[in-house]
Amino acid sequence: MRNRLLIVSVFIVASCGLAYELITGALASYLLGDSVLQFSSIIGCYLFAMGVGSHLSKYVKDERVLDAFIEIELLVGLIGGVSAAVLFLVFAWAGEPFRLVLYGLVFVIGVLVGMEIPLVMRAMNQRQASFSELVSQVLTFDYLGALAVSLLFPLVLAPRLGLSRSALLFGLLNAGVALWACRAFRHELRRPGLQLARSGVVLLLLIGGFLASDQLTRWSEKAVYGDEIIHAETTPYQRLVITKWKSDLRLYINGNLQFSSRDEHRYHEALVHPVLAKLPWARNVLVLGGGDGLAVREMLKYRNIQHITLVDLDPAMTRLFSRSEPLRALNQGSLTDPRVTVVNDDAARWLEQDHGSFDAVIVDFPDPSNFALGKLYSVPLYRLLARHLAENGLAVVQSTSPMHAPRSFWSVDATLRAAGLHTTPYHAYVPSFGEWGFIIASKKPGYTPPEGYTVPLRFLDKEATRQMFFFPPDMPRWKVLPNELNNQQLVHYFEQDWSQVLR
Repeated sequence: MRNRLLIVSVFIVASCGLAYELITGALASYLLGDSVLQFSSIIGCYLFAMGVGSHLSKYVKDERVLDAFIEIELLVGLIGGVSAAVLFLVFAWAGEPFRLVLYGLVFVIGVLVGMEIPLVMRAMNQRQASFSELVSQVLTFDYLGALAVSLLFPLVLAPRLGLSRSALLFGLLNAGVALWACRAFRHELRRPGLQLARSGVVLLLLIGGFLASDQLTRWSEKAVYGDEIIHAETTPYQRLVITKWKSDLRLYINGNLQFSSRDEHRYHEALVHPVLAKLPWARNVLVLGGGDGLAVREMLKYRNIQHITLVDLDPAMTRLFSRSEPLRALNQGSLTDPRVTVVNDDAARWLEQDHGSFDAVIVDFPDPSNFALGKLYSVPLYRLLARHLAENGLAVVQSTSPMHAPRSFWSVDATLRAAGLHTTPYHAYVPSFGEWGFIIASKKPGYTPPEGYTVPLRFLDKEATRQMFFFPPDMPRWKVLPNELNNQQLVHYFEQDWSQVLR
C-alpha cells in the first residue's frame, strides 16, 4: 500500500518539476522576450541540474531516505512555489541580476527534483519491490506526470491562475506530498514531529502566498511598466497588459509595447492608407492580426469597403477591444461594426481552409521574435496570401524597423519576393518605436504612392507620403535570405538585430 502511495508521489513530483521549468521559461520569455538560445539554455540548465541531483542522491544514507525525501519536497515546494513571484520582483526592482537569479533558481530546483526520483526508488526498494517492477512503475508515472502538466499548464493553469499562482499551486502539491509522507511513514522517520511541523509551516506560507499573489503580481508589473495598470490578463496565447498615464493608453503583449494611444495613429495610417487610397474599387478586405481594431478603424473610413474579415488568434484580445469602453473609444467601436467579421483562428490554418478572394490584405502580426511567429512571415504563408489576393489587389505587411533591424526588414522583403510577389518597401517615424517599416506586395509590378487622400487623416499628406517611400543612405537595402520554414532565418536575423540595439 505504501509503495502505491510512493508511486502516486512520483506522478506529483514529475508534474511539479516540469511545471516549474515551464513557468520559469514562460516568465523568461515574457520579461526578456523570446529567444531560441534562452529557451534552449533554460531546458539545458534544468536537465543538467537534474543529473547533478541524481548523482548527489547517492550520498543520502539509507536510514535517512524518507526524511531526506520529505525535506527535499518541502524545499522544492517552497523554492518552486515562490519562484515566479521572486522573478517578478527581481525584474521589477533589481533588473540587472535577473538572469543570474533566473538560472540560479532553475539550477536549484533541477537539483532538488533530480534527487527526488532516486530517493523514491530507494524507499520502494527497501520495501522489497522487484527491480523490474520498480523501474517500470516509477518511469511510467514520471512520464504520465509530465504529460499531465504539459497539457494542463497552457490550457488551464496559466490562463486561469497566471504564472505566480500556478507556481504556488504546484508548491502546495509538493508540500502536500511531504505532509502525506509524514503521516504515512511516521513510524519510520527519525523525527516525525519536527517533519510534520516543517510541513505545516511551509504549507501555511504557500497558502498565504497563493492568496496574496495577484496583488504581488500587480505591484511587480506596476514597477515594470511604471504606469497604472487598468487591465492585465493571461490567455492561453499571451499576457495582455493595458496601462494608462493621463490620456495615454498602452498595450503590452508579453511585456512588449504594441502601441501608445498618443502616436498609434501614425503607425496605423501608414499601415493602411498607402494601400486603400490606391484601391477606390476595393470592396472585400482581409486583416491578419490587428486584434486591437485600430487598423480596422482606419479601413472603415472608406465608404467603398463593404466587408472586412479580421483573423486574430486570441479571442481574449478581440473581446477586450470590443467591450472595454476606453479601448472601444480608441478604435471607435470598429470590431463591432456590421461591416466587420471577427474570426479567432490561426492565420496560417485559416488561409489554408478559406477560399475567398480579397481586394486588399493588411498583415499586422507581432514581430517575428520566435519560431511560432516566424512562420507567419514565411514563404509558404505568403504564397497562401497571394492565393487570396485579387489580381489587381494590394497587400501590406508590417516588417519591423529598417533602421534598427535591417536584416529582419529586408528579409521580409526577400521572403515576399521569393513567394512570387512584387514589393515596395517604405517606412514611417512613430515616436514610440522610432523608424518603422512596411512592405507593399502585389501580383503585378508598378505600384506608385498616392498623391493624396480622400479621408480625414492626422499624419499622412502628400509630402509625408513621399518621404515614407524614400530611403536615406543610413537605411540601405541589405542582401539577406528569405524566411523559409525549414530554417526560420528571419527569427535569427531578428535576434541578431535587436541584440545589437540593446547592447
